[in-house]
Amino acid sequence: MTNVKDHLAQRRSIAIPSLKAPAPTGDELDAILTLAVRVPDHGKLAPWRFILIRDKAAERLGATMAEIAARKDGELSEGRRNFELDRFTRAPLVVAVVSSAREHFKIPQWEQVLSAGAVTMNLIHAVHAHGYAANWITEWPAYDEEAKAALGIQPDEKVAGFVYIGTPEVGPTERPRPALADIVSEANGA
Repeated sequence: MTNVKDHLAQRRSIAIPSLKAPAPTGDELDAILTLAVRVPDHGKLAPWRFILIRDKAAERLGATMAEIAARKDGELSEGRRNFELDRFTRAPLVVAVVSSAREHFKIPQWEQVLSAGAVTMNLIHAVHAHGYAANWITEWPAYDEEAKAALGIQPDEKVAGFVYIGTPEVGPTERPRPALADIVSEANGA
């Protein structure tokens, strides 16, 4: 296992079509999820939760997404229909990370939302640390109330992301990163 600095320097998203079986299961998946929840969580609210999407449920949810898309967008092309049918089977495991931020007398909702983002990123780090790979996306089902309901997500909850997980078929590729000069400034205290 690499140290944290090396892990962060090497971490990359892997394209979803390159995520193949196997994905973590059982005790290994439990260990990954246990690591994922080790994030800042002011007030110990756990303002997030995970929905595991795999196997037959992934196929059924893909069919549901195709039905919803056809109702909303009209008749789907064959390519679009197939894409929706395969939506949650493109990787052997998809974890929906759900933000359940709520009004609280002390903890602002914004901090709870940030915690959901942190748990999503920790999930990705834990997946990679266990030798698998992941890709974090949202796409339209994250914002559609009917799609969210089909996934078991309440109207007052939001999708932080769908994390597609599997064994990488190919290695990661580098992408351009912002220059520090473009994103770092010093506070001037004025």
